[in-house]
Amino acid sequence: MSLVDKLLENEYASSLLYISVAILAVIVCLACFELVTKYKCWSEIKRGNMAVAMATGGKIFGVCNIFRFSIEANDTIFKSLLWAGFGFAILLFAYFLFEFLTPFFKIDAEIAADNRAVGLIAMIISISISYVIGATIL
Repeated sequence: MSLVDKLLENEYASSLLYISVAILAVIVCLACFELVTKYKCWSEIKRGNMAVAMATGGKIFGVCNIFRFSIEANDTIFKSLLWAGFGFAILLFAYFLFEFLTPFFKIDAEIAADNRAVGLIAMIISISISYVIGATIL
């Protein structure tokens, strides 16, 4: 029996392990989003850009929600990570699809310019899609 298996037998250790892995994964996912957006999330949030804060908050919620479903649906941390990674890839695809389906303005440029309506829609899309992704996790 591996150390991870022994830790997962204890419900407190199991909880801490899943939370730690989820936090690390959120950081990795946010770094991926940072690479594909044309603005720097944390710099913009520090400046008070509410549109970026809403869009980033939606991404954080979306990623965590996908992890919630993947943990609930799977019996090992490895399977949970696989499904969560798959779900994140779909969430990232949805971000690109949102940009593609709005050719009359650039989502990133509008969010960087603190267009709160676009930031709110981006947040709602991330949250909503995460529920749909979560429902498909086995």
